[in-house]
Amino acid sequence: MESSQTFQPLDRRKVYEQVAEQLLGQIGGGHLSTGDALPSERELTETFGVGRSSIREALRMLESQGVITSEPGGAFVVAHAANPLNSSLQLVFTLDSEAGLHDLFELRRIIDCEAAALAAIRRTAQHVAEMELSIVEMEQALAADGRDERFIAADLRFHLAVAEATGNRLILYSVQAARDVIRRALLTVVNVPESPESAIVEHRAVREAIAAGNPGAARDAMCTHLDRVERDAGRGATNG
Repeated sequence: MESSQTFQPLDRRKVYEQVAEQLLGQIGGGHLSTGDALPSERELTETFGVGRSSIREALRMLESQGVITSEPGGAFVVAHAANPLNSSLQLVFTLDSEAGLHDLFELRRIIDCEAAALAAIRRTAQHVAEMELSIVEMEQALAADGRDERFIAADLRFHLAVAEATGNRLILYSVQAARDVIRRALLTVVNVPESPESAIVEHRAVREAIAAGNPGAARDAMCTHLDRVERDAGRGATNG
């Protein structure tokens, strides 16, 4: 009995895709590390035995994915491991009109609250010191009437210090990836009356719970902080 199914011929993968895949394999295999320069276009053309247009397309593909970045003079270097995730998250928030403020803070609660709990278990004295330094920088920025990028930068450094204290590289990369999206939200929050002052108090509560090695208290303190920031972000967006 003959089958009624019909199949379309399989397309051969484009040459530039195969080049990009092999370059990605070199990076993933540790042969090329963050900051390392890729071979020149001419060298890659000779190595792969393909046209320069295929090499250029492969490099453009990897650059658009955040895997490599261009340097002055036209050279490409391997980007930080978190860069592709960072680029993708920013693109999602740009293109998806349904991804709103609540989605962002829900994501933060999933990541940051559990990160705080893990940090309370795994932190070192250096991690706690970095959190304290970030809080001091927030205080100094606010004392200088710094309701701007200085305060926000210190705020974000605190959350990165918490993520670093978990010892989990993927948690750290996730927090780093969300940083630029969060920064845009905080630009409105920082001008809400009493919000920066509240952030300092709440960050200190998180830091103290982590320093005390109390994961439950650290989780609760971080969730309380993010709930309040989300409310203020809504107020800031409305007033703006």
